[in-house]
Amino acid sequence: MLAFHPQMFVRIVQLDGPRAPVPLPLLSGFTENRAYRVVGVYNPSESSDAYFILPNDREELWFICQRHLRFAGLHDTAAHHLAWPLSADASHQSGGAAVPSGDALHATASD
Repeated sequence: MLAFHPQMFVRIVQLDGPRAPVPLPLLSGFTENRAYRVVGVYNPSESSDAYFILPNDREELWFICQRHLRFAGLHDTAAHHLAWPLSADASHQSGGAAVPSGDALHATASD
């Protein structure tokens, strides 16, 4: 079972090349100037990759490999897409990535 934070957003940084995982998000209705809410996570047993279930700009749900994704923060909003990068005002209003540094999601060896 994979758990994820319900307010987690990711941004697209597509890998290119012959070994890039498919589908390629920028060819599947996603853009680099948005953050996308994670609505689910799937990890097939035959793969070390995890696939994040994301709604694209056409409101389709896609399974996108984690290698194409970067963490964009925890945002307390009902929106499924956010403009990226966030302005300082938008980040503050949406909750930004305002998670205490000691949070289990951000634990480090020094915590």
